[in-house]
Amino acid sequence: MFAEVIVDVLNSETDKVFDYKIPNNLKIEEGTRVLVSFGNRKIEGYVIKIKQNSNVKEEKLKEIICNIDDFVAILPEMLKLKDYMVKRYNLRVADVLRLFIPSEMRSGKVKPIFKTYCKLNKSYNLDEFANSLKKNATKQMSFILFLKENNVADITFLNKEFGSQTVKKFIELGIIKTFKEEIDRRPQIIERNQEKFEHTLEQKRAIENVKLNENNTYLLHGVTGSGKTEVYMTLIEKVLESGKTAIMLVPEISLTPQIMFNFKNRFGENVALLHSGLSAGERYDEWRRLRCGKAKVAVGARSAIFAPLENVGIIIIDEEHDSSYSSESNPRYKTVEVADFRAKYNDCPLLLGSATPSISSYYNTEIGKYTLLELPTRANGKDMPKIQIVDMLSEIRNGNSGIFSNALKDELFRCVEEKKQAMLFLNRRGYTSFMMCRNCGYVAKCTDCDVSLVYHKDEEKLKCHYCGKRFKALTLCPECGSAEIKQGAIGTQRVVSELKEMFPNVKILRMDNDTTKNKNSHQKILEEFSSSHPSILVGTQMIAKGHDFPDVILVGIIDADQSLYQSDYRSPERAFALITQVSGRAGRKDLEGKVILQTYNPKHYVYKFASNYNYKAFYEKEINLRQTTKFPPFTTIVRILISSDKEEIARDTIRSVYNDLADVYNNYKEDFYYFNAMKSPVGKIKNKIRYQILMRFTKSKEDVIMEKIYGVVDKYKCSKTSIFVEIDPQSLS
Repeated sequence: MFAEVIVDVLNSETDKVFDYKIPNNLKIEEGTRVLVSFGNRKIEGYVIKIKQNSNVKEEKLKEIICNIDDFVAILPEMLKLKDYMVKRYNLRVADVLRLFIPSEMRSGKVKPIFKTYCKLNKSYNLDEFANSLKKNATKQMSFILFLKENNVADITFLNKEFGSQTVKKFIELGIIKTFKEEIDRRPQIIERNQEKFEHTLEQKRAIENVKLNENNTYLLHGVTGSGKTEVYMTLIEKVLESGKTAIMLVPEISLTPQIMFNFKNRFGENVALLHSGLSAGERYDEWRRLRCGKAKVAVGARSAIFAPLENVGIIIIDEEHDSSYSSESNPRYKTVEVADFRAKYNDCPLLLGSATPSISSYYNTEIGKYTLLELPTRANGKDMPKIQIVDMLSEIRNGNSGIFSNALKDELFRCVEEKKQAMLFLNRRGYTSFMMCRNCGYVAKCTDCDVSLVYHKDEEKLKCHYCGKRFKALTLCPECGSAEIKQGAIGTQRVVSELKEMFPNVKILRMDNDTTKNKNSHQKILEEFSSSHPSILVGTQMIAKGHDFPDVILVGIIDADQSLYQSDYRSPERAFALITQVSGRAGRKDLEGKVILQTYNPKHYVYKFASNYNYKAFYEKEINLRQTTKFPPFTTIVRILISSDKEEIARDTIRSVYNDLADVYNNYKEDFYYFNAMKSPVGKIKNKIRYQILMRFTKSKEDVIMEKIYGVVDKYKCSKTSIFVEIDPQSLS
């Protein structure tokens, strides 16, 4: 017998199948991780096929050295998924296979941990042994009494209590036997009392309309606070009752503690958590529990779509509109497309949920591709919080040039007075967005990336948010020596700093990428906020979704325009979603909520629709614009990103790729709406020069055009350049 093996090396030249002989003493299955000889090295690999014959002469083939695991690591379903992802996204096979297992499993970086226990041998006559002991053998007598009351105990405890020599003697005599048990390293979960409530009529209708034994895609459009999570959990409950498993995705790691608490209360040990915030041991053990069938519900961020579950009964993607569901680094993929493949493979439903569905998803309900389910009112029957739009230009004309409008200041003081909670949203971390010389116009930029540096006051550093490099903050301009240094747009640090001056005795917390780097930091911040009254939580988009705090009566949106004015056709959609999502954090229980939205353009149509929570009117305007301008969902956008550490190589490569693609463009000219090459808006990241080609063409020819594009790109892949193809990229920067 022979095995087709993909060696675990990220190199285009080795990204192909190699045949190996299977020794008679090894049990090898498809999906097994194995150790093989490759050149003069021993390398890990993945068996993707078992076959009777090989096209290579047997004497030239090496034997598999050994199995790495005592179980099959990659399921048959995932091997099929591998084929789909390689073709759809033009990925290397090894890159895709790595997605299916925790990175720590590779090279044996993490392994199961075991604890040794001692168990009383019931066939041994303990009384007879006790009678044979001398009167001064007090430790041994104590041990015998302990064993009569406790049949099993941890050997570490026994050694400490009764002495290692005593324990060793009892083992040698056969009085006790030792055995090992694997210890699960479990993530820490917040524990709170869970409220019990009955389903609303809208929730019942949504639950009943999901056919659990058929492959359909559903879009659950529910306003914030409408009880979408309860719908998810009830459907999963039904799936588990039928003996199947479930996958539940959330967009932000910060949402997983609250989701995990809800799911843990409902499903107990059946739930496993998968996300990048876990320790290596925790991530490995949670993955193993799913693979071995000890846990049947996978909850986590994007990567949880690859959970090693068999017989999946439902896949749920909460906040389906969120851009984090698209991987923007290698390997690039779209979570919804992967979920769709797995749902079809398992003949189960795919449920997408959001208060602000993506334009493309809502369009799919109109053309019959998705089934629309609606939760138009909050589960508690309360109204959505009122949104007050404040014109910041008017504030400036009236003498207020500060961060906070007078309306927001008044509401903050009222909130503090009533000992309630407020959340302030600003999607920009740091103290200010840049430092600039007023005299000569110099802007501090990263030496390795073509971006301005962000000022972080608490460390007195300038940081690059692309590569992480740090520099000293400016006191004098390095170009002209002037001390006239101007700071750019405000960030979360600055907001917190000013709030502390306004409210010196109030708990002010900040939640952004800078404050959530450490393990469990999301959870600690949320727990501290929940237990503090009054308190104010300042944060980026990680505070905008999913959180449920009953005493939040005020939400302030500091700079609503930031999301709106970006060079991206999705900017209005993202701005509408963020405003709606963050507004939904207020007034979720019995208290009335209020939202203060600060803008320099109060008449923009996004604010008009968002202030009335009128998603459908917003959708109608956006879909008409997209249809007129030929943007998705009516077309496909493709970006080819080429980078190199040498400008000349990057430029020559983009020119060659563009010239070859011109033939594709000319052959399908009627299907193309745009085709051009240019330097990337962020022209350099981590000292890599970046160029890009952008294309926009009809959906009807997507498959055939993509095949041609991949064929051209593959010609120019080499060690000197990096070339990636992105379909409908989330960012063009």
